[in-house]
Formats: sequence, structure tokens, C-alpha cells
Amino acid sequence: MRFEPAEFVKSAGDKKGFIHDGRPCVVFSGKSNVGKSSVINCLLNRRNLARVGSAPGKTTNVNYFLVGKAVWFVDLPGYGYARVSQAEKERWGRLMEDFFAQPENITLGIQIVDGRHKPTELDCMMSGLFESCGCPRIVVANKWDKLKKSEMEPNLALIRETLALEEGVALLPFSAEKRTGRQELMSAVSALV
Repeated sequence: MRFEPAEFVKSAGDKKGFIHDGRPCVVFSGKSNVGKSSVINCLLNRRNLARVGSAPGKTTNVNYFLVGKAVWFVDLPGYGYARVSQAEKERWGRLMEDFFAQPENITLGIQIVDGRHKPTELDCMMSGLFESCGCPRIVVANKWDKLKKSEMEPNLALIRETLALEEGVALLPFSAEKRTGRQELMSAVSALV
């Protein structure tokens, strides 16, 4: 798979805006503060293609990026910590329900979790959504550069256990800041798309 060129195409605020054109869709999800946009930018070797904000919750719609003119990278709204109104959180919830109601449009799910911490209840719910779609998935443990060496293996085991990941689900250590794991993630995506 070619990861270049990459361009932002559109932002969908409701299901009428979702793209269904037969191209594979690689769907990225994660908590509002997990560095999802940074992972996408690192993977695509771009600095600011996916918006990175100083405050969580910058991604409020389903954002579509066309990669290599052949594959959609789909950036879902972050869940969890964003400081937004209850009405906006409910809108995000409906948007996610509508998105996952069409599992045939998800080729690969990439769930980004914080490698330093036990996955949250919301992380577990998102993992269940991807599992229910029946699509291949990859879990990316971001912020790996913040861990001590002695914490690495136990944290991977905790993430795998908490998310109840099946044997075949890849769990990749990653640091968007240090670009650790970039090549491994690119290879895993290429093998599954």
C-alpha cells in the first residue's frame, strides 16, 4: 500500500456525509487525549494533515483522508475527556452509532490506546464495537516513549487482557513523537488492506 499522497477530503457531521465508494476504509478511534491525530500524521509522514490541538476533542466529525488515491483513512471523533456540552457528546454518540451500523464499510479498525495506562471502560466499549463489525483490527499502544523499560511488557499484557483481545489481534507499541513503531504499523496496515 502507498501512504502518499494523502489529502483531507471531507468532514461528515451526520450519516448523509459518510463516504461509500468501494475503496477500503481504515478507521482510527481513540480517546480524546490519546494522540490519535498525531498517530495518523506520523503514519502519513505529515505534520498537520489531521488536526492536532492543545485541548482534547478537536475531532468532532468523521474526517476522511484519501491515501495513495486508493484507501480512505477515517478519523473518528475522540471519546472521553473532551470539554464539550452534553448535547455535543450525545451528537457524537449518535454519529458513532450510525457509523458502526454499517460494518461493511470498515475494512480495518485501528484503536489507539494510551500505552501507559489500563484501558478505560470507553476503550473496552470501542474494542467491542470493532469486534462486533467482524473486521480485522490493530490496537496501537501510543505514548510508548513515556514508559520505563520495566513497564513495557506488563503494560502490553494489561492492555491485551483488559480489551480481551483475541490471539490474532496485533498490539503494537507506538510513539508518534519518537516515530517508534511507525514501520511496523505501516506493514500491518498494508498486509490487511
